[in-house]
Amino acid sequence: MLFPTTIVGSFPQPDWLIDREKLAGRFPPRVRARELWRIPPQYLEQAQEDATLIAIRAQETAGLDIVSDGEIRRESYSNRFATALDGIDLDNPGTALDRSGHPNPVPRIVGPIRRRHAVEVEDLKFLRAHTRRLVKITVPGPFTMLQQAQNDFYDSEEEAAMDYAAAVNAEIRDLFAAGADVVQIDEPYMQARPEKARRYGLAALNRALEGITGTTAVHICFGYAAIIHERPSGYSFLSELALCSCRQVSIETAQSHLDCSALLPLAGKKIMVGCLDLADPAVESVDTIVARIERALPYVAAENVILAPDCGMKYIPRATAAGKLAAMVAAAQVLRSRHGG
Repeated sequence: MLFPTTIVGSFPQPDWLIDREKLAGRFPPRVRARELWRIPPQYLEQAQEDATLIAIRAQETAGLDIVSDGEIRRESYSNRFATALDGIDLDNPGTALDRSGHPNPVPRIVGPIRRRHAVEVEDLKFLRAHTRRLVKITVPGPFTMLQQAQNDFYDSEEEAAMDYAAAVNAEIRDLFAAGADVVQIDEPYMQARPEKARRYGLAALNRALEGITGTTAVHICFGYAAIIHERPSGYSFLSELALCSCRQVSIETAQSHLDCSALLPLAGKKIMVGCLDLADPAVESVDTIVARIERALPYVAAENVILAPDCGMKYIPRATAAGKLAAMVAAAQVLRSRHGG
């Protein structure tokens, strides 16, 4: 099928589950932020499962072809995995600058980074059991996790990145074994810190994908629109992903009005073309979304285009997310009628 539809990863969590005002009033947490949950600890897992079912059904109702668990159990896209690893002192966090330049409490590395156990496999199994559609789950990338940590152990960032990569690799293997159709690695900090990404980030990403035969994707963006308001018009790190072993690359084009000729170096990879502007509270018209996708077609073959939002939908109202996704699905139907398939 041409022009399949999906989300990047997150779907809005219900207000009864998480304090969305607190969530929006801070940068995405790097250490645990249990104070965000409204539900008492003894009932939290059950509430998260109920909310995950809501997210799955919302995606199905919108008509998405590939659904995720909405990252409902996560306080941020990265901290649930990053804080589950050995080698981290969570009781005495460190500090690192966010991509916007603000200091943030972060995991402090005090020993070898190792994956103690599977972190997201049960989430994937729950998702797999509650939909007949293709399923995708996301994991934070090794480069991004290192940028969101304070290194008090390793002699070099390169060495730390490779240990993070080994942990991600083990998780991805288990996720495919548990039934994932697509596993996506989130690496937004490659755009934020391109020099380091060129020096060792790409090598760490390929180590995370080493020996993986399932369908993998990499998401790279300019940050959540609700938090990062100023956006460049082009990527500082994108063409380099042609050397990555991932099959899909997820990028944003709507919020940044990206010149889609930047996608030419990624020929042969499937591109999740971000076509929903999450900074705009309005639901886009079908024609607007179609135009955003057709802007990319001179540079990406139609059979390699996947429709998706620019980024995760975590910070926008649930009704807005549902409306935008339904419009995107309708746009995909128009595109199939115009371009075959």
